Amino acid sequence: MENKAENKRVNFGAKPLMYPQPVLIIGTYDENGVPNAMNAAWGITTDFNEITISLSDHKTTENLKIKKAFTVSMATEDQVVACDYVGIESGRKVPDKFKKAGFHATKSEFVDAPLIDELPLALECKVKSYDDDILIGEIINVSADESVVTDGAVDIKKLRPISFDPFGSAYYAVGEKVGNAFKDGAALK
Repeated sequence: MENKAENKRVNFGAKPLMYPQPVLIIGTYDENGVPNAMNAAWGITTDFNEITISLSDHKTTENLKIKKAFTVSMATEDQVVACDYVGIESGRKVPDKFKKAGFHATKSEFVDAPLIDELPLALECKVKSYDDDILIGEIINVSADESVVTDGAVDIKKLRPISFDPFGSAYYAVGEKVGNAFKDGAALK
């Protein structure tokens, strides 16, 4: 029998610490059609056409209640500064923070929300519900700039999405391919 070294576990308590955490940039329009964006780390797809995001009270949540629509873009390596900025600046205090981030908007053809031109992958969503700081959106369309598409699919190496490190409050590039989903495990059957 193999002798395995014992490792001690370190406890961090009940906290939202998990890897990887996508860096999601939520785009909305206000009542006057002014685009806004915010950075949200706590979100995940929860069904084939649904995304769930934890959001406390923000300018973005005011806009969600008005327009009932939003986009969710993946933050990328080349836009890390702008993506962090829209997370640390309030749209209530800086009404043109979208512009100050260097973002440009193109209206989605599927929902009443802005696509962020500088972020090439976006989920275009309608609000299903927003209760107790939990936003549930119906994904109406996923769109990608052709510059990140290879052979009809989004190419992660071209997209270059980033991940949030909740332990160290840092952003990291997504790493190299390490396996094949729905295939490699078959070796153990």
